[in-house]
Amino acid sequence: MSIVIAGASIGIGQALYQQLKRESLDAVYTISRRNTGSSNLQADLSNPADIARVREFLQEIQPSQVFCCAGQLHDQDHMPEKRLSQINDEWIFQSLRANLLSHIHLAQALDPILTRKHALKWISLSAKVGSLDDNALGGWYSYRMSKAALNMFIKNLSIEWARKSSDILVASVHPGTTDSELSKPFQSHIVSDRLYTPQQTAIRLISIMQRLSSAQHGKLLHWDGSVIAY
Repeated sequence: MSIVIAGASIGIGQALYQQLKRESLDAVYTISRRNTGSSNLQADLSNPADIARVREFLQEIQPSQVFCCAGQLHDQDHMPEKRLSQINDEWIFQSLRANLLSHIHLAQALDPILTRKHALKWISLSAKVGSLDDNALGGWYSYRMSKAALNMFIKNLSIEWARKSSDILVASVHPGTTDSELSKPFQSHIVSDRLYTPQQTAIRLISIMQRLSSAQHGKLLHWDGSVIAY
């Protein structure tokens, strides 16, 4: 069995790689936009031009588990929008590239490899703030919209891939607020026992992956495996 972690250079992806290398007897492979010592393939999943190279890589290793950790909340020039007037078209497009298209392109790279006999579990890192039912505060327009779009993609993908094989399971997961570059500007507002270490989050995600069931297929899951309404 082989495991692929996409977006493995920092944060949760890097913690997943380290944890799986410690506890797993399976082969662990990584795809990263940045050139890191642990990267097996350097590729930009937000760029459709890299799909063919990623497909060749996946064809060779035939993954049975995929963690797609690609995502972005802010950069040095953009923070989450608090009001309508702060929405910027280019930043919406960038949010969609990072939080949605990267997952789509990885799935497109993997799709031709899957057969009726292929057993696969796939987890995409999403966010509870992408849930329409959970949104009581507003704001964070680009991030919320891109994660909501990711959740819809996972729902669609679960239906299409179920037609390929009954042994394929996909879900999106809210990992909880993790101590990472993504959450760092907002950690002062987080209760200490609800700010999780990357290792805690990695262990939880591995547990969800191992226990992923047909009842969770196509769903948005909390880090404890419970279902969050879309």
